[in-house]
Amino acid sequence: MKVTIDGLYKSVRGEGEVIPAGTEVTLEGWVRTNRSSNKFGFIALNDGTSFNNCQIVYEEDKIKNYADVAKLLTGCSVKVTGALVITEGAKQPFEVNAAEVTLLGDCDSSYPMQKKRHSLEFLREIPHLRPRTNTFMAVFKIRSVVSQSLHEFFRKNGFVYIHTPIITGNDAEGAGECFTVTTREDGNYQEDFFGKHACLTVSGQLHVEPFALSFGKVYTFGPTFRAENSNTPYHASEFWMIEPEMAFCDLKGDMKVMEAMLKYVISDILENCRDELEFLNNFVAEKKDLIAKLERVVSSDFKTITYTEAVEELIKSGEKFENPVSWGMDFNKEHEVYICEKIAKGPVFLIDFPKDIKAFYMKLNPDGKTVAACDLLVPGVGELIGGSQREESYEKLSARMDELKMERETLEWYLDLRKYGGVVHSGFGLGLERLLMYVTGVANIRDVQAYSRTPKNLKF
Repeated sequence: MKVTIDGLYKSVRGEGEVIPAGTEVTLEGWVRTNRSSNKFGFIALNDGTSFNNCQIVYEEDKIKNYADVAKLLTGCSVKVTGALVITEGAKQPFEVNAAEVTLLGDCDSSYPMQKKRHSLEFLREIPHLRPRTNTFMAVFKIRSVVSQSLHEFFRKNGFVYIHTPIITGNDAEGAGECFTVTTREDGNYQEDFFGKHACLTVSGQLHVEPFALSFGKVYTFGPTFRAENSNTPYHASEFWMIEPEMAFCDLKGDMKVMEAMLKYVISDILENCRDELEFLNNFVAEKKDLIAKLERVVSSDFKTITYTEAVEELIKSGEKFENPVSWGMDFNKEHEVYICEKIAKGPVFLIDFPKDIKAFYMKLNPDGKTVAACDLLVPGVGELIGGSQREESYEKLSARMDELKMERETLEWYLDLRKYGGVVHSGFGLGLERLLMYVTGVANIRDVQAYSRTPKNLKF
């Protein structure tokens, strides 16, 4: 019978179909390692269905092509047929005693993925091959599970999934760091395909908000782009964003959804990606506390402090920060990590930021100086999620746009939402890659993306 390695592991654990010892099984996969002596050999086989390999035992007197099998190189694809052997008490719970090993695809001796530790920098040069390593097999399995888990959370909680456009005529963040979409070389956008300047979206938020004022609870989940010439481990030119929007919801309600979503996703990967997390915990995470950190988040009650309180605590601490602390500044990672680990001692919502360091659409607080915005800070990373209550008043939002000298024409439709049945509403944005860095312990955004897009990097 044809089986998968994952199916064999589930059978041994008593999950799903039970495959009795002695059953003749057929596996197809890739050779991770192959070692042999004069009489017998061992292949570590992986077929992609399980993080763990299956040990294939082959013996000279049991297979006809023993000499050829013994020469199989790492990377070869093979088909193996043999008897399932249950190995109770051994490191591996089962193995397959091969009766036949057939080469499906040979692997050239120049194959760079050998049985040794490769640096992450080296592996970034071969992104088409690095998923075959333990590290990236774990990372991209978790990326898949996290993405599915996010969709499940929102579906179970009554959210409608909206596909917002990738090509847009506005810069939602107002930072001007967007990629232009054009068919021309002269910059004459009036004669261009869309008859105006078009760019790749930096956020789906503005486009998903109108749907919240119809369905109540919506979200968009897709690629976003920033033309920011930054080479830090935390920035990429293309990344994925999860952006929910909720009508009849204030900032407190917004934060409740953030906390529930994060706990749901982390609980899911703790349950369904245990092998991958244990590997990353032992070989990738800097402090070897990845699993314990995630378990603490799930069991924590998230605290809340204001931006002003945080400034006061940072100054009072006497800590010598690289960037001195003052009211009105945008916190750096060093400040966010300190707030989490020393002041809050766990996940914390930082709220009520100065209006001058936040986006134009955020609701102005009664003090006239701060806005109803929040950042969720987590230990070791700092900011993980950013959100706010949106300004629902047409007059106040219009005045804020005039204050910032924003171009009104491209956003008149956004102002319309305040004229036609507008309500209190809130939302947030979560960068998928930043979440993945947190839950995998991987320190560089380039290593949680299949093909990273960063300045001067477009080989693949």
